[in-house]
Amino acid sequence: MQRFQTQTVVTVQTDTEIEMDKALEPRSTAMELLENMFDAEMRFLQSRSGNVDMLTGAFHRDVIVHEPQSLPYAGDWSGLEGIAALFRKMQESWSNVAVENLEAAQNNDIVFMSCTLSLTSRANCMTIKQPFAEVLRFKDGRLFDGTPFYHDTSEILTALAKPTPASRTA
Repeated sequence: MQRFQTQTVVTVQTDTEIEMDKALEPRSTAMELLENMFDAEMRFLQSRSGNVDMLTGAFHRDVIVHEPQSLPYAGDWSGLEGIAALFRKMQESWSNVAVENLEAAQNNDIVFMSCTLSLTSRANCMTIKQPFAEVLRFKDGRLFDGTPFYHDTSEILTALAKPTPASRTA
């Protein structure tokens, strides 16, 4: 059973009066935003249809994700088509991706998440686990900007390396 923790950062205004009778707008918690985002990603990957409309409930049409330059899926992935291409590129690299010990904190439209990322390489079936963090900015309840921070990109590259004939016989 996975354990989910949510930590919400609350900012209280003290320099202005708060209208107590004003209706509060519904706002998603950090975990709700993350679960919606991960669910949309998994449904898209499992469908294999390539239909980017499946992403619209969790990803803003102008979304951008900034992947580290050292990874095979490096760069800025923009828009729904870009996010779909990123997911497909990652799926080419990894046969399994799992998120464990997910924790999140939220400040307005920004979510800070951390977890343990478990990745299994398609190239050689090597599985690695490492700490992972991401800063995510949401707009209208959808991911608008994401910057992931991998603990050890060198380990990721090693896991993605195809075995050479020499390493198979050694």
